[in-house]
Amino acid sequence: MKVTFIGAGPGDPKLITLKAVEAIKEAPMIIYAGSLINPEILNYAECAKETQEIHDSASLSLDDMKILFQKAKDKNWNVARLQSGDPSYFGAINEQMAILDDLEISYSVIPGVSSMQAAAAALKTQYTVPGICQTVTITRIAGQTPVPEKEDLEKIAAVNPTLVLFLSAGKLKEAVEKLIKHYKSETPVAVVYRVSWPDEKIIRGSLDTILDLMKSENITQSALIIVGEALSKPEKKSLLYDKNFKHQFRT
Repeated sequence: MKVTFIGAGPGDPKLITLKAVEAIKEAPMIIYAGSLINPEILNYAECAKETQEIHDSASLSLDDMKILFQKAKDKNWNVARLQSGDPSYFGAINEQMAILDDLEISYSVIPGVSSMQAAAAALKTQYTVPGICQTVTITRIAGQTPVPEKEDLEKIAAVNPTLVLFLSAGKLKEAVEKLIKHYKSETPVAVVYRVSWPDEKIIRGSLDTILDLMKSENITQSALIIVGEALSKPEKKSLLYDKNFKHQFRT
């Protein structure tokens, strides 16, 4: 048996890979990340519905999950562990893998569509623009989980990357205060709430207007904050399709 960590995407049940669907269908046990997972995805859990082993991890501690992993091992059941978005971004899978190592259970990872990718699609933009920005930084504001001092948002902002802030919607004011010291006040900002879900909402502004625009929205979680000149869709063209440029590859 083995445990498969599955990126279940940002919300839209169609934004999930075929490989993930296959693993979900065949697993006698499903552990899913609560309200972060669209319940429609659980419709694929054919085998787990028969065993009645579908568990919401929002109510589970690591010790509880260890009991479930041991039960699956005893029964020789595969486990599909559904994580929101892509497990590699703030997925908290390392500690689960440590448990599996202790139990001598093998595991694998199926990548998923991250909310940051879905947000770019919803905004109809790209995060990298030639001559404007070729660096994308994914980070968060320090909260219950601290951020290393060398990764303080103010230090990261000094190079003006396209910035994607996870888990920070409730600290937008603090983020703006740090960022406006390095970005221009008119730098575009987008707050994307519950991207790809039916109640998705996008608030666009700039560093000097976004706080006023957000006052009545009451959005403190389930949202990405995206900052950078790339959001303005500047008219900078790459050399990729320039007829005078010799290409090795075209996308």
